[in-house]
Amino acid sequence: MGMKGPMVLKIPAMNRHSTKSQPVSPIPPDDLLRNLTVADPNKNRSLPHIGIVGDTYTILLSGEDTAGRYCLIDMHIPPGGGPPPHRHDFEESFTVLEGEIEATFRGKRLVVRAGVTVSIPANAPHSFTNASKHPSRLLCICAPAGQDEFFLAVGVPVATRTTPPTKPDKATEAAMMAKIVALLPKYLTEMIKPESQNQAHY
Repeated sequence: MGMKGPMVLKIPAMNRHSTKSQPVSPIPPDDLLRNLTVADPNKNRSLPHIGIVGDTYTILLSGEDTAGRYCLIDMHIPPGGGPPPHRHDFEESFTVLEGEIEATFRGKRLVVRAGVTVSIPANAPHSFTNASKHPSRLLCICAPAGQDEFFLAVGVPVATRTTPPTKPDKATEAAMMAKIVALLPKYLTEMIKPESQNQAHY
């Protein structure tokens, strides 16, 4: 007996809110208590620009703006800048907008250039540095929010998104590092020792 045509299987549509035992949930109504947020880091004077150990971070969207779902941070990283190895319990991604960085993920070093995005799973050891001779600019998303609050708690206000923080004296720098170490557990972050590195390019 010959086949009359290809067999077609009809599979019911599913979405991320449905399971086999539950009906599809309707999209909830618009929350009219939440407003559109527009953030221009070059023009909006109300945006916080925060200096942290040489880098400058501009908080474009805070957890308050996103109902705690995520925060969005514009990062200006001068040559030699960037955080030491650490890990935390939230998801984090970086898109390099200008320049390049060297990101280390689980001991593997990646050269990440403008136009490339890297996504870091929660709890994975990582760090990055600007090893070039020119400033780099990153767009960082942390989900859920909270990292914005950490930066505000430990950093110092600066004038613009590219204004470097004043180089602290030894006593001020020691006080800032002590404050950072004291707040790490509250924001579920820990510093870790550098791992051996292998390099790749992206």
